[in-house]
Amino acid sequence: MYKRVLLKLSGEALGSKGKSIDPNVLDRTAKEIKEIYDMGIEIGIVVGGGNLLRGKFAEEMHMDRCIADNIGMLGTMMNALSLKNALQNQGMKAVVMSAIEMNKIAELADSERAIKHLEDNEIVIFGCGVGNPYFSTDTCAALRAAEIKAEVILMAKNGVDGVYSADPNVDKTAVKYDILTYKEVLAKDLKVIDLTGISMCEQANMNTFVFDMNVEHNIRDAVLGTAVGTKIVKEK
Repeated sequence: MYKRVLLKLSGEALGSKGKSIDPNVLDRTAKEIKEIYDMGIEIGIVVGGGNLLRGKFAEEMHMDRCIADNIGMLGTMMNALSLKNALQNQGMKAVVMSAIEMNKIAELADSERAIKHLEDNEIVIFGCGVGNPYFSTDTCAALRAAEIKAEVILMAKNGVDGVYSADPNVDKTAVKYDILTYKEVLAKDLKVIDLTGISMCEQANMNTFVFDMNVEHNIRDAVLGTAVGTKIVKEK
């Protein structure tokens, strides 16, 4: 069992049809996180913003990439604050840290302070990505995991139960992988994590579990090492 983890949550999975942020989904997600919180696991969280701004919308608006990414970073902060509230409603202690200075609503992201919060049994939610455009929240997850010295990244996807050889919704012959190396992910062009994130995970010798966050107990099972989704490692 791991002692400290970095959980990457899909922003899209926090919404539902007609709701960018669904209170019921937040409540369910908080209960899933509480399972490992009550086990004494130290938890850092990076949350995406795809429920509030999608790339297709930015393209339709002919939006500059930097502007779109800045809006996306603000979206992650909205999700982070919403998640903090949901966690606190379940009796957990949580703090939001931001890569962009927002001192009235969040602490400025700092690795030493984040580790101190974790050691004090507080969940640390990282908002605003890495604070710069052109970097995804996958890269942010790898960076924050390295900074807080997490033992593993739990990459919880929206309706995706692992890594496949192709898109299973399009190619019925797609094969799901149980375990991959980061080099295999690159060689097979699987696009489950962006190139920068893959490089950082490999350099840090950080294992990553990719699984469906909508399946009950998947977060707990990943922490316990139970076979769930796809495990990505530096070397088999």
